[in-house]
Amino acid sequence: MLREFEFFHGIVFARLLHATSERISIKPFPTSDNASYVINETVGVYIKYSSKRLTPWGFSFQKRHQDEILRMKNELGEVFVLLVCNDDGIVGLNFDEVRNLLDEAHQDAEWIRVARSRGQMYAVSGSDGALGYKASKDDFGQRIITASKSQIVKVPILSWFKSDRAETVRK
Repeated sequence: MLREFEFFHGIVFARLLHATSERISIKPFPTSDNASYVINETVGVYIKYSSKRLTPWGFSFQKRHQDEILRMKNELGEVFVLLVCNDDGIVGLNFDEVRNLLDEAHQDAEWIRVARSRGQMYAVSGSDGALGYKASKDDFGQRIITASKSQIVKVPILSWFKSDRAETVRK
């Protein structure tokens, strides 16, 4: 029996593969959840999906989900949260964008909401803030490929607190 998450994760990987003509490696990130993967050995992706048919789409983040995203950031240097909005599109958020939506004070459960009017880009908001711009449904693949090509010097973030944040240096 196929599980629902396999369909949605498959959509992500198909789009990612079609974003480039280069070879891509995909492997699971070592965790008990089934939402985390590593692309080209350097970029983490954390996938959430909503099977709701119409906008707005809601995505819940338990504290352990946010801790796993932070762990991926610290171990890999770059991480994207991918929000699959049923068959409408995929919103890709980098770590800084996620931190604008879900701050460092992790509650037991927090949320990100994605909404889109017909023919428009996505408005994205969260428990603790909103993006000040609209997100594309098509650019996540290219953002991940670009990040995986960058040589990244990994500098630990240590925590979600912005004052504890060390910058990631690209060469």
